[in-house]
Amino acid sequence: MSRQSITFTKPNDEWLKSQVESNEYSSKSELVNDLIRQARKQQVEVDWIRAKIEKAEESGFTNNSKESILAKSKSLLND
Repeated sequence: MSRQSITFTKPNDEWLKSQVESNEYSSKSELVNDLIRQARKQQVEVDWIRAKIEKAEESGFTNNSKESILAKSKSLLND
């Protein structure tokens, strides 16, 4: 692992310390790495949602009722 030196604002540093002191994490490094992992996972999810929205926008509009759209969505989930 590479070693980094970073500076935190006072409120962030106090929050990090409180997480370590509560035994939620064993060190600030472990906590920061966990936060980065969570952010990376969240970005993957955001990218997936964005791609779905873009695909839907490109497919155009529909005249189907909301009931028929819901029924079609449910049938696709059951396949």
